[in-house]
Amino acid sequence: MSTADLPLILLDCDPGHDDALAIALAGRHARLLGITTVAGNVPLPLTTANALTMCEVLGLDVPVHAGSPCPLVAPLRTAEFIHGASGLEGPEHPRHGRSVASHDAIGFIVDTVRAHPGQVWLVATGPLTNVALALRTAPDLAESLRGVSIMGGGIPWGNVTPAAEFNILVDPEAADVVFRAGLPLTMAGLDATHQWFVDAVISARIRAAGGRAAAFCASLLDYYGQAYGRAFGAPEAGPLHDPLAVLAVTHPSLVRTTAYHVAIELTGTHTRGMTVADLRGVPGGAPANVEAIREVDAALSTEVLVATLASYD
Repeated sequence: MSTADLPLILLDCDPGHDDALAIALAGRHARLLGITTVAGNVPLPLTTANALTMCEVLGLDVPVHAGSPCPLVAPLRTAEFIHGASGLEGPEHPRHGRSVASHDAIGFIVDTVRAHPGQVWLVATGPLTNVALALRTAPDLAESLRGVSIMGGGIPWGNVTPAAEFNILVDPEAADVVFRAGLPLTMAGLDATHQWFVDAVISARIRAAGGRAAAFCASLLDYYGQAYGRAFGAPEAGPLHDPLAVLAVTHPSLVRTTAYHVAIELTGTHTRGMTVADLRGVPGGAPANVEAIREVDAALSTEVLVATLASYD
């Protein structure tokens, strides 16, 4: 596939170990127009610094624009228990002189989508705050985007609570805006991402590929897997949440989707942040608004990931 044939992607993220791998995949398998950052796994200054670090490690010449430091309504909640104090614990971060292109991620999203009508995929791997604010600022984006691919939610379960997944729970009001916008929406939820894990065997394969980027990402994955083992009392392996939202765009043959109507629960005592999918298949139900990933070819996805990281210096 020539560069001209690659999908155009804007990556909105909150790096985060799995976001870091999403950046690597988008940098090789898409025309990555820019990276926007949002508060989520760690506060905004750290997610932004981590995005710049990944651009340095991977040698990507991609602008990074800082976005929203807090959710639309709720106080920010973060995930240092998985990602560590910096959000990218594990390897030593290289020194570099990179800086943000702007602190106006919303304006950058709007301007970029309008400059490429019908062509841009907005891949969102953190809370959906920036995406919601862009849609509020420019409602025409719902028709101008080629699509939005998110990592978020789960059918029918969560990870922070029994009902809610982290990205949606951090800002369910923003998710509600996005899910009701009437745009083409692909959802990589927990039920999909938990089909694709990375463990010490896979990180060793990545490290053996050689190169600074592969070594850095292998150390990220070692820490990530160990953190999951500590947090959930499970084997030391981490689900590759965020990379799946990229692969759904760049390698759609690796996933199978099903169309559902999905609503965001905003007020439930035990279910706030839940992605409520109508699985009944009854006539007269609300029309589908989401293509939810239901099956993942984990083996081939792993091969794509290992080869991609090996391709960087």
